[in-house]
Amino acid sequence: MAGKTQVSIREEGFLIDGTPTYEGREYRGWKIEGLLLNSRMVQATFDDLNAETRDQWVYPDTGVWDPERNVREFLEAMPVWREHGLLGFTVNFQGGNPRGYGEVKWHNSAWTEKGELRSSYEDRMRRVVERADELGMVVMLGVFYFGQDERLRDEATVVKALDSAVEWVLERGFTNVLIEVNNECDVPRYEHEILQPHRVHELIERAKKITKEGRRLLVGTSYGGGTVPGEKVVEVSDFVLMHGNGVEDPGRIAEMVRQTRALKAYRPMPILFNEDDHFHFDEPMNNMLAAMSEYASWGYFDPGEGNYQDGYQSVPPNWGINTERKSAFFGLVREVAGR
Repeated sequence: MAGKTQVSIREEGFLIDGTPTYEGREYRGWKIEGLLLNSRMVQATFDDLNAETRDQWVYPDTGVWDPERNVREFLEAMPVWREHGLLGFTVNFQGGNPRGYGEVKWHNSAWTEKGELRSSYEDRMRRVVERADELGMVVMLGVFYFGQDERLRDEATVVKALDSAVEWVLERGFTNVLIEVNNECDVPRYEHEILQPHRVHELIERAKKITKEGRRLLVGTSYGGGTVPGEKVVEVSDFVLMHGNGVEDPGRIAEMVRQTRALKAYRPMPILFNEDDHFHFDEPMNNMLAAMSEYASWGYFDPGEGNYQDGYQSVPPNWGINTERKSAFFGLVREVAGR
């Protein structure tokens, strides 16, 4: 039954089942209790509905792409992540770029052009959230992704899809889900104005108003690498999401956290990086450590090479801890968490 794991917020920290995450834990003298170490795993439900590009994502051992194999291997890997101390991960109903970076014409959207949820995507996402619930993990569930938002025909269907996503979580009794309205709202590629920085707060407010038996979801949205969020978004969000992509100086990560707390709209609430492609885990200071030093959660983004080995975003992804980079990240998570 859903609802085994419950995520909540108390001021600047996260709680799972009413207890602060990493309870009592410190690292290098920094408070870790209440943080949510996480990883970007947005291709958990990936498929490509474009016949012209689908063959680009084939598994090297079979020569075909298989969304069922992908989600099955994702589910199999989750307990290992949890054993290392990882408490959260980001998924998205429209995934992410299957090449990690760059241009490609793919069609990966759980939403039809009318804003209806495709049953195949719903089934895969349901299994992911259920397994996380069983393992005591938090799911940051993204609804929209640039490059795919245009799959919805107009603003009304965007709103319909958002409502559907929130209602889907509430009706199934999931209590381990945080909503990320869209990934990097400030990326110019969003075609629907309501998903852009000057209006996305409308969707955050809307999602927060949807309730079931008096319960609502915690909602926010993310910004691109190195960007401090806008005042209006911070004002209406339950938590602040930022990205560290492209930030080579860990000092800038720490500065971003301080700048966020200095915003007029800020009040005690969690600050969380849920995407960062900075990997110097063996160095005395890196982006992950810099975030934690300012009491902000941090998330790993490993784009990969599409070779069924490196990374977690390029398709087909290998969900194991099977490379030096992945091992270095999870090793640091284990050390920080005191596993």
